Amino acid sequence: MKTPKNPVGKPAPTKGLTRREFTKSTAAVAAGTSLGLFGGVAPAFAQKREVHHVAWNNFIPPADDLTREHAANFKKETGVSVRFETINQNDLQAKAAAAIEGGAGPDILQLHWNHAHLYAGGLIDHSSIFDLDGGDTVYSYQKEAVIVDGVPRGIPYYGIGNIMAYRTDVYADLGIDVPDTWEEYLAAGKKCKAEGWPFGQTLGHTLGDAPMFTYPLLWSFGGSEIDESGKVAINSAATHRAIDFMKEAWDAAFEPGGLSWDDGSNNRAFLSEQICTTANGASIYFVARLKEMNHIADNMSHYLFPKGDAGRFCMSVPLSFCIPTYSQNQEAAMEWIRFQLRADNYERYIAVQNCFGLPRAPGLEDHPVWNSDPAVSIYAQVPQYGRNFGWPGPFGRAASEVQSKYIIVDMFAKAVQGESAQDAAAWAEKELKNVYEA
Repeated sequence: MKTPKNPVGKPAPTKGLTRREFTKSTAAVAAGTSLGLFGGVAPAFAQKREVHHVAWNNFIPPADDLTREHAANFKKETGVSVRFETINQNDLQAKAAAAIEGGAGPDILQLHWNHAHLYAGGLIDHSSIFDLDGGDTVYSYQKEAVIVDGVPRGIPYYGIGNIMAYRTDVYADLGIDVPDTWEEYLAAGKKCKAEGWPFGQTLGHTLGDAPMFTYPLLWSFGGSEIDESGKVAINSAATHRAIDFMKEAWDAAFEPGGLSWDDGSNNRAFLSEQICTTANGASIYFVARLKEMNHIADNMSHYLFPKGDAGRFCMSVPLSFCIPTYSQNQEAAMEWIRFQLRADNYERYIAVQNCFGLPRAPGLEDHPVWNSDPAVSIYAQVPQYGRNFGWPGPFGRAASEVQSKYIIVDMFAKAVQGESAQDAAAWAEKELKNVYEA
């Protein structure tokens, strides 16, 4: 959805330095000293020759390799080095919190979901570059992740879709068609588990797969954490039905060890042929191809999340670049962000992920990557079913806090471990009110 170019609702901000202006200004500084580029006294953004960029370990390793290649090219163009550090995605929030609170750390934090809302007070206003490089056409779910009280506290980068990866040969051998509804999904899971091929799903405290499964499940049965007005609405008959479904499915279809899994556990279980179906991005397939595990890659594909009485839903993780206020390299950090979003660089970055990474805006729908492999081409449909945390209410700080505390995930986890749907929902209701009504 195209939104107005000025999301803040204020006069259009002055644009940041163009790339040519940036290079000219740094060259001029160098010319006036005997110390070379950025030597001596320089503008604030040039006083330090390195931009420290922290991101997650992408499940598609060539994507991180390409970022390092971009960093080398950026240095050639500008003279600015980039220290690209990757860490486990579940460590990102702790790293960001410590940096913001301590007032020192990376110049760019690559945040997931809408975590910019959690740290808004420690992030700069990115208005000067927000609409550049196609930013005025970015998908709404991406913009909502970074716009806090009308101010963009980050720059949308890309999304990660999450749907069902499955073994086509197992389904074919057992006479199972691709499930369209949750009832069909449960029936397929029962049949597969009985033959030694359980489904796999994490209900642990992990950033991606657990919430990306439980939230769409809840919505498709008609449940939600809050209503459109922001009032807590979790303890409903629709939520009870979703929980009861999960209780039955967990025993009948799933690998029980999923309670302690992280976002890599289901990947490993699928690749070691312990499970035949799991909710995930396209990374399992990509890794199977990369490692020439053709007996798996040739016999797997993907399908959308099943639909319930309230419809079909999916989630896409929005990832964003966020510059902290403490950074002494804000202009250089903005130029590094813009370099990565430059059309040629960005197209390569999306393409190398082979449908794992979803573009931040329309325009790449006809790229060959979406049609080159039928096993993953369905990921192009994910955004049309996408919703954000807190839906149908606001995707704000409270929704992010609920996700960070794993309240919805834990509601389902409590139920599959023995609590009734009513008790699990009542517990979630209390926890949600502690967030939304605080």
